[in-house]
Amino acid sequence: MAWFRAGSTVAKLAIRRAVSQGGSYVPRTRIIPSQSRYFHTTVVRPKAQAAPVPRPVPLSKLTDSFLDGTSSVYLEELQRAWEQDPSSVDESWDNFFRNFTGLAATSPGISGQTIQESMNLLLLVRAYQVNGHLKAKLDPLDLEEREIPDVLDPVSYGFTEADLDREFFLGVWRMAGFLSENRPVQTLRAILTRLEQAYCGSIGFEYMHISDRDKCNWLRERIETPTPREYNRERREVILDRLMWSTQFENFLATKWVAAKRFGLEGCETLIPGMKEMFDRSADLGVESIVIGMPHRGRLNVLGNVVRKPLRQIFSEFSGGTKPADGAGYVGTGDVKYHLGTSYDRPTRGGKRIHLSLVANPSHLEAVDPVVVGKTRAKQYYSNDVDRTKNMGVLLHGDGSFAGQGVVYETLHLSALPNYTTGGTIHIVVNNQVAFTTDPKAGRSSQYCTDVAKALSAPIFHVNGDDVEGVVHVCELAAEWRQTFHSDVVVDIVCYRRFGHNEIDEPSFTQPKMYQFAVITDAIEQYKYVYLLWDPTGLLLFLLTTVTKDDVEKIHNKINTILNEEFVASKDYVPQKRDWLSAFWSGFKSPAQLSRVRNTGVKPEILKDVGKAITSLPEDFKPHRAVKRIFDDRKKMIETGEGVDWAVGEALAFATLLVEGNHVRLSGQDVERGTFSHRHSVIHDQETGAKYCPLDHVMMNQNEEMFTVSNSSLSEFGVLGFELGYSMENPNSLVLWEAQFGDFANGAQVIIDQFLSSGEAKWLRQSGLVVLLPHGYDGQGPEHSSARLERFLQMSDDNPYVIPDMEPTLRKQIQECNWQVVNVTTPANYFHVLRRQIHRDFRKPLIVMSPKNLLRHKDCKSNLSEFDDVQGHPGFDKQGTRFKRLIKDQNDHSDLEEGIRRLVLCSGKVYYELDEERKKVEGKDVAICRVEQLCPFPYDLVQRELKRYPNAEIVWCQEEPMNMGAYQYIAPRLSTAMKALDRGNIDDIKYVGRAPSAATATGFYQVHVKEQTELVQKALQQDPINSPV
Repeated sequence: MAWFRAGSTVAKLAIRRAVSQGGSYVPRTRIIPSQSRYFHTTVVRPKAQAAPVPRPVPLSKLTDSFLDGTSSVYLEELQRAWEQDPSSVDESWDNFFRNFTGLAATSPGISGQTIQESMNLLLLVRAYQVNGHLKAKLDPLDLEEREIPDVLDPVSYGFTEADLDREFFLGVWRMAGFLSENRPVQTLRAILTRLEQAYCGSIGFEYMHISDRDKCNWLRERIETPTPREYNRERREVILDRLMWSTQFENFLATKWVAAKRFGLEGCETLIPGMKEMFDRSADLGVESIVIGMPHRGRLNVLGNVVRKPLRQIFSEFSGGTKPADGAGYVGTGDVKYHLGTSYDRPTRGGKRIHLSLVANPSHLEAVDPVVVGKTRAKQYYSNDVDRTKNMGVLLHGDGSFAGQGVVYETLHLSALPNYTTGGTIHIVVNNQVAFTTDPKAGRSSQYCTDVAKALSAPIFHVNGDDVEGVVHVCELAAEWRQTFHSDVVVDIVCYRRFGHNEIDEPSFTQPKMYQFAVITDAIEQYKYVYLLWDPTGLLLFLLTTVTKDDVEKIHNKINTILNEEFVASKDYVPQKRDWLSAFWSGFKSPAQLSRVRNTGVKPEILKDVGKAITSLPEDFKPHRAVKRIFDDRKKMIETGEGVDWAVGEALAFATLLVEGNHVRLSGQDVERGTFSHRHSVIHDQETGAKYCPLDHVMMNQNEEMFTVSNSSLSEFGVLGFELGYSMENPNSLVLWEAQFGDFANGAQVIIDQFLSSGEAKWLRQSGLVVLLPHGYDGQGPEHSSARLERFLQMSDDNPYVIPDMEPTLRKQIQECNWQVVNVTTPANYFHVLRRQIHRDFRKPLIVMSPKNLLRHKDCKSNLSEFDDVQGHPGFDKQGTRFKRLIKDQNDHSDLEEGIRRLVLCSGKVYYELDEERKKVEGKDVAICRVEQLCPFPYDLVQRELKRYPNAEIVWCQEEPMNMGAYQYIAPRLSTAMKALDRGNIDDIKYVGRAPSAATATGFYQVHVKEQTELVQKALQQDPINSPV
């Protein structure tokens, strides 16, 4: 075999000079230290170090990461076998070895090619595929300072200037890209030129972390073939028009509202043509609906130019906000213009129509991500999009938040889970290269802000934001990837931010170097209309002279005319009902409209039928012995109609809603079995491992997704956000999320605060989401006792000093409140509160302090007659069978009991302990009432009990410390009810419970028992209770 030596430094310089003169392969000369992984940093350049000099070594001694010692020995053995019998090796290896022995009919230039050279050449090709993005020209401000790895230098592989025009045999490979073309022999110069064009231009591709060969080959075919980016004149004119709309929209807003915050898109105007081309391509590939989530930057531009929200409406919002039209009804509190969402149908370039929904979101960056994904999944269910090709989610991110916010990974992590996947989400990062005022070097530890997506093997396309054709190309490529492989993909548009975090912020305080370049670049762009449109000689750089200056002037004038006309029209614009209330479902009521209260009881025969279905297992199914006993007991409950426990009450609610045609979805950590091993909605065959879900078989030929129960990933923020988005799509569904323990719900506090409690007031978005939070004090310590009931009550917006109209036919109390908070104590009442979520013509979130030890408590049972609608049965009252907001004392008291000395109001499982203590001390002169619905406060029922016990001392009893639980919420409202009846004021409410505490509960079991015993005994003591403690 022939070997050669070359001085590395001389060879590098010679190769660069020779290739540069040839007009093709031109290596970049700026090398900076490897520790600098950011687009703009100040660095100190180290002294250049000479690369090792290549020298001949035996194949078995090679230590290259690709061709290690074991591989080279294998090659030598393979070569010996081929020499003895060419047919004994694969055809590709036969061709490979023929080229080294002169047996192949090829040019004499490769006759001296060694195996080491061949392997090194393949390593060089692979190096470009893996690391070419590090050499790509991504930074539009040209502040980029990154190291160009030595692996991209041919000299590192032993090639010299003399090798540039040598022909090399690349082999016959089962790969895509130029390696797959029918050109096994190419010069080194041609190979390098092709690699530079494919991987080191204005687009940097990261995909070699993907282990699937088919996916990599699919990408190589599109990356290494330049033809897809050769747009014709018509396409380029469309792209130009869209780019000018993007640019002039921002200029117009800046001119009309100089001092207004608008979080403009200056510096990344190419996003608009990129998104529009992405949506056009998606529609061509079968997408009918796209759900979009994005932060505030560029939102107005996207609303106006992509989603097609009327420009006059946007301008009206800028001029002081919207005012409700006559008869528009409920308008809520509203939100700033760059948080609002909307939805419209718009035509595509290909002649189709596509529905676009931009989800409203708060300033909490990335919080909207799981909401969008959940809404997309719901759209797929309701449109029977089983292949997940008709409905797609698109998420826009900032570079700082994509790397820094944990919910990004939580959302990405859902992408391939069976009951959460949407068939892929397209992520677009508007990469400002700065987060507010924080440089990347202080904002992330990874090289790119998008590196988190590599955990999911998502391809990542980095693109220079000044290359509009490059942006369009990768946006279309992302759409094709999503529709082909149904998985996530990331587009990273590396751009800059013309102004600071907003238009009145001063960015040069913290990024002076960046903003010197940004101002200069922006001034050039303003002069040339759009991105470097004209060079000094008058040539149209962007469109390769296919459009004249007159054409551009016409587009420019047309856009300005439309903008000005819409501005004039905005002065008289009055928002119509659809504008504000587009989220309202047909026939559903706003808080301003009266909704009738409906009964939730079910016919006895239906209860029996579904009860049989949910307690039966297939004959050949082998469940765990303990599970079989549970189902045998459940069957007896249905047959006898007695002793129905919590799990069966819940299952009956689900089953009856299913037979009425409603979709039911329950998710959360361990919900299939239940944290406390009570639900067992999915049973496992102990011999085969097969699964069976009784609620999937309530009806004949039931859609397998009509009832969905799914263990989730160990996430609160992401999964609760997902279920919230799911619940907002269609009102005819009961969507529930259950926390493993209620204590862990604060991991999703952003969703609770910004969406669940206030979403309807800010954005007029109703949701009937049910949140199940296991809550109760039973000695399990401070992280397994409290769902922080007080936080939900503190966020409730009902007025504590005003009693609303409580007349049953006129009552709008729940409609006017932001949500409902309940602490239910019987299976039947739990059944009715779940069914109530569906059986009314409005939707409100429901927060349930769900029990733990009541799941198996001997007294926490209901009879089946409490679930039905038969008059005279225990659950039936004047209005019928429905959820009881307050459960009166169970000692069969009359309407007036003057002998009762104390009325104890409580909520939750402490009732059973109070009742047991009352029996123990024979406290017949104490009445105990359960406030099942804490919010909104049941003034009418509380006043009913106050009238019943006119001489009673009023006590509020709770397990939680005084500064927690319901006391701070209950006291002023109970006082208001008392004042209206001349029963005293807040000073007359006696408190029984734990003393104020920083921790929710003690970690010592004996201390817990002592505290619990004392508070229960105090509530029943003979002596008057001191106020308030």
